[in-house]
Amino acid sequence: MSRAPLSWRAEARRQLSRRRTVWSLVLVLALPVVIVVAFRLGSSGPVTGTRVVDLARIGSANFTLFAFAVSAELLLVILAALFVGDAVPAEASWSSLRYLLLAPVPRARLLTSKLVVGLASLVAVVVLLVGWSLLVGGLAYGWEPLHLGTGGVLPWSDLLPRLALAMGYVVVSLLQVASIAFWIGTRTDAPLAAVGGSVLVTIVGGILGQIEALGDLRRALPMFYQRAWTDVFTASFDPAPLRHGALWSLVYVVAFVGLGYTGFRRKDVLS
Repeated sequence: MSRAPLSWRAEARRQLSRRRTVWSLVLVLALPVVIVVAFRLGSSGPVTGTRVVDLARIGSANFTLFAFAVSAELLLVILAALFVGDAVPAEASWSSLRYLLLAPVPRARLLTSKLVVGLASLVAVVVLLVGWSLLVGGLAYGWEPLHLGTGGVLPWSDLLPRLALAMGYVVVSLLQVASIAFWIGTRTDAPLAAVGGSVLVTIVGGILGQIEALGDLRRALPMFYQRAWTDVFTASFDPAPLRHGALWSLVYVVAFVGLGYTGFRRKDVLS
């Protein structure tokens, strides 16, 4: 009975019942609708230009690509930090972490339960965002295949596998943010510190990544390959940047998740 509160199913119920999870889902569902309304309030003329935003009104495929692009830049980064980094310090802020560990339950099991459910929540949000954007875009603009900025067209039979690859890569890339948030969350009792700290690291990394004088050192910065997934939708797709980004994500996950487990095992839990 003492282990029941830390089962993955119980932790998933706790995640879904939390207010920040509900509001996150509401935000994800509202975003494509808000984008459609913004386009309706703006120019109603013919589609011109070759940028992702210029082509968003052509059809569901282009609309989804635009919604996914703008979300991956910041919204999904924040949600990755929130779902993973907030779990442990939230228990401490509720003064329930100490009682969970007195159950008794191994600390590693506690962390694993929260980490797995947090990552599963992130995957679910990414799938929900893309699926909902496809539906909203189709209802608003029709079901045209993807029109590329270079003038070509990518049919649905080619688009869907590439879209799945892009979604998978974005999730893998966000593991960098999640692992940093996870580590900070095991070191503090303040949820805002874990979430804000990991997002701040990502922002600083993005700024430093623009400094060409750093040369190849920039490749080691968190989220340096964040936008590599956009190459998936080009005619001359080169998978090398995706491989590099995935490998660096693996490095961050191993390093910071390992630090999180090691530090939490020795931590005095007083909350």
